[in-house]
Amino acid sequence: MRGMFRIFAILVALLVCGSLAFAQQNFPTKPVRLLIPYAAGGAVDILGRTLGDELSKRWGQPVIIENRTGAGGTIASQVVAKSDPDGYTLVIVASGHSINPYLYQKLPYDTFKDFTPISLLGSSPNMMIVAASSPFKKVADVIAAARAKPGSLSYGQSGTGTSTHLAGELFKYMAKVDISTVSYKGGAPIINDLLGGHLPLSFNNIPESISQIKSGNLRALGVTTATRSAVLPDVPTIAESGVPGYDTAVWWGLLGPGGMPVDLAAKISKDCSAALNSPAVKQRLDNLGAAVIGTTPTEFDKYIRAEYQKWGPIIKAAGIKGS
Repeated sequence: MRGMFRIFAILVALLVCGSLAFAQQNFPTKPVRLLIPYAAGGAVDILGRTLGDELSKRWGQPVIIENRTGAGGTIASQVVAKSDPDGYTLVIVASGHSINPYLYQKLPYDTFKDFTPISLLGSSPNMMIVAASSPFKKVADVIAAARAKPGSLSYGQSGTGTSTHLAGELFKYMAKVDISTVSYKGGAPIINDLLGGHLPLSFNNIPESISQIKSGNLRALGVTTATRSAVLPDVPTIAESGVPGYDTAVWWGLLGPGGMPVDLAAKISKDCSAALNSPAVKQRLDNLGAAVIGTTPTEFDKYIRAEYQKWGPIIKAAGIKGS
């Protein structure tokens, strides 16, 4: 009798495993929900919608974009962390995801246990930008004004702990200037305030601001990486503009809920890499100054942990806290 029960249990297990494998192989069979933690029109939103459109074509199922802004991206991430690990609820996170544990004492999830890393999608420099009507023509002008009247300037950034926030704080630290920070829920609202004359300068991603720069409405004073951007080769780096050694960027990646089957995460990762490297997507992102990457889940997991270790001492030294 025990032998028969054991055989029955094995058969059931084989059927379950077989059905799961079949479901993963044929994923998706219904619409996929893709959360964006920042406002529409920002770099993460542009990337998410571009990638989502291509995946929809490849999967034959809609990829539904949902913007859930606030709290440094933790609101959207919490939704995904609490979702079923079936691949139908995903989130695109930015650099701030890996450092939120330093910023918020009580996160509603565990950054490492409650998510399944799927793919590091891409990266881009940030830029220091001003309105075209601004008296600041170069980074040195900002430094001079900030030193002449400490605390008189402010810069916009897309949320506490985001790459643009860290870019601003790193600039203040290395240039030895006192500039206050204004936090927004994404990059697009910052650009609106720059254009409206309500903000003297900001740090923004290239994808969300390049159209306004090329149209002449905004002026880029410097890029945050050690080398110039291929799409804006005439814009100097901040490092070559009076702040030697300055170098930072933004990255974006795709996560699912913790506990996703390894084969399912691998399939979505592979599909994302194919989508990112399709001619249409690659050209669009290249034109926006975003470098396509695409990694395995294991590689992305290692990257997130390395970023956590890298920025921890800097954040603690600067005393940056989440709001």
